[in-house]
Amino acid sequence: MTTPPALRRRLPDLASLSELMKFSAPRFGTDARLAKASTIWDLRDIAKRRTPTAAFDYTDGAAEAEVTINRARQAFRALEFRPDVLRDVSEVDLSTTILGGNSSLPVGIAPTGFSRLMQSEGEYAGSAAAAKAGIPFTLSTLGTASAEQVASHCPEGRRWFQLYATADQGKNLELVQRAQEHGFDTIMLTVDTAVGGMRLRDTRNGMTIPPQLTVKTILDASYRPAWWFNFLSRAPLEFASLSSFEGTVSELLSKTFNQGLNYDDLDWLRNNWSGKLLVKGIQTVADAERAVAHGADGVVLSNHGGRQLDRAPLPFHLVPKVRAALGEQPTIVMDTGIMSGGDIIAAIASGADFTLIGRAYLYGLMAGGQRGVERSIEILRSEMLRTMKLLGVTRLSELTPEHVNQRADRFE
Repeated sequence: MTTPPALRRRLPDLASLSELMKFSAPRFGTDARLAKASTIWDLRDIAKRRTPTAAFDYTDGAAEAEVTINRARQAFRALEFRPDVLRDVSEVDLSTTILGGNSSLPVGIAPTGFSRLMQSEGEYAGSAAAAKAGIPFTLSTLGTASAEQVASHCPEGRRWFQLYATADQGKNLELVQRAQEHGFDTIMLTVDTAVGGMRLRDTRNGMTIPPQLTVKTILDASYRPAWWFNFLSRAPLEFASLSSFEGTVSELLSKTFNQGLNYDDLDWLRNNWSGKLLVKGIQTVADAERAVAHGADGVVLSNHGGRQLDRAPLPFHLVPKVRAALGEQPTIVMDTGIMSGGDIIAAIASGADFTLIGRAYLYGLMAGGQRGVERSIEILRSEMLRTMKLLGVTRLSELTPEHVNQRADRFE
């Protein structure tokens, strides 16, 4: 058998070799660091290197044995997509209408407390990145920027406000009115925090509000100079919508918020808020039906990112059941466990109208401030676009439960 010409040995062709040698100057700084991140998990790795342990674990951790968050992510890993082929997918539209407004993507930024602890730009970075991307930003009652400050910093963005109701209805009304006065069009009432979940990482790290400077925390932050410099050189961290508090987050939730919260309070909120109203923390079909019956425009299927009740129901598995019970009209939003654009598309195909990201954007924030949040959104957008094309669909309305098989029996 003769050797094909292409396989015959020869002396290296230096001219051809020079064509392959494409060296470029090394890049440094935030943009170069973020450009290397191809996934949200990559951003998480960067965030972990750049953020003190207590602050990183406050974001990354969950309640007790962290069973819930691990199961939530496993539920997405275990799903099975069912693509349609021979479809023209040269043009794909990821935009949607949610609660009477437009969003360029079927995802918004979830309410996250004390965001300036993770990185000093905090809510300012999140709201600006969301506005730039054309998606909603949700400000938490436990935010480190107020409704007034977020509205002033980013007047062009779409803003939602998450309400932790206290036992003081006067205080609740004040928060609602401030949100309305500053252009927040949706209130998201969180209902899964009768007491704070036991977040063991925070306890073991000595994580308090505000952070206490001990020998341990100073040493931990000392080899993360950017975080340390920002912490010392910018305004002190504090809750912008609540009075000052000292203690753990779990203690704050347990001592400050209304353990007697019930459907009468939802009726009160509906009567005192003229905008859109979501109830966040719904974990059963029955509660979804009751929330809508009491005037909510929709529900957020959420177990608080696994940070409250461990071994809670998984929102992703709950979506089809709630959609079947509520019908097409009420809005269904889903969060918890989302780490990729494919996760988002799976939730929409299963029956959700919209999704929220918490950790996924906070990893970007910790990795690079506003530019890091923008990179998080870029990654998710690219993954959503690719998933849609490979599924053979060109707009979100074409997604159906037939495109995804939820495998509830494959936890590892």
